[in-house]
Amino acid sequence: MLKTRLWTAAIALPVLLAAILFGSDSFFRLFIAVLGCFALYEIAAMTWAASPGRIALAIAILLAVGAVPLFALLYCGDAGWLLPTLVILMMLALMIVVARRGADAGPKGLALTAIGAAYAGVLFPYFALLRNSPRGIELLVLMLALVIASDTGAYFVGRGIGKTKLMPLVSPNKTVEGAIGGLVSSIIAGLMLRPMLAPDWSIAGAAIFSAAIAVLAQLGDLAGSALKRSAGVKDSGWLFPGHGGLIDRTCSLVLAAVFTYYYS
Repeated sequence: MLKTRLWTAAIALPVLLAAILFGSDSFFRLFIAVLGCFALYEIAAMTWAASPGRIALAIAILLAVGAVPLFALLYCGDAGWLLPTLVILMMLALMIVVARRGADAGPKGLALTAIGAAYAGVLFPYFALLRNSPRGIELLVLMLALVIASDTGAYFVGRGIGKTKLMPLVSPNKTVEGAIGGLVSSIIAGLMLRPMLAPDWSIAGAAIFSAAIAVLAQLGDLAGSALKRSAGVKDSGWLFPGHGGLIDRTCSLVLAAVFTYYYS
């Protein structure tokens, strides 16, 4: 399993970086459109089982709540911060419900389809909006590096000294110690990368941004776990062998991408 995960990461990360660094604006927009559609497919696969006989209505919800905002934001541009903020708050509310009362208390069926569709359809376009904005390539690379640093620090600190469970009903393996380790790792990485990717930022500004990315990465990961637990699945899909699906691999990135777009 570990070998499969390493090979998957070794292939996926260079492809993503090549698209970010060398793709045209229109290519990257199309790239995110394809990923967004696949994310909506994963939402459908996770939630339709709880809606037998209501597939037509589920498709209508996916199109109206997911596909329409996905393509509108990608090809018509940013519509303001209110819509993504509402979707993020909805995902955090789902996380809190599952954390306090368990997966059985979360929404099911068509309601969960609508939440997942909004999550993918509204938030995924911000990868392209950020990347295609002024200085977007540098900021997107910085954001990705900080999320990786946060995830890595949280994993090793949590595995080494983690004892206090963070949200066991949402993600049993996450610990408070790991979350702190991720926060510290992200800040250190941000200060190291600032001269290369954001030289005009102050040290304090870079530290604050890095801390915010670490918090949002961990909240996004927990929100994605709450979505899967409400749907009753372990992984969102099969796209990345050993890693799960697209939503599994991007849940720690989406909130950070929205924040970075508006922060910049």
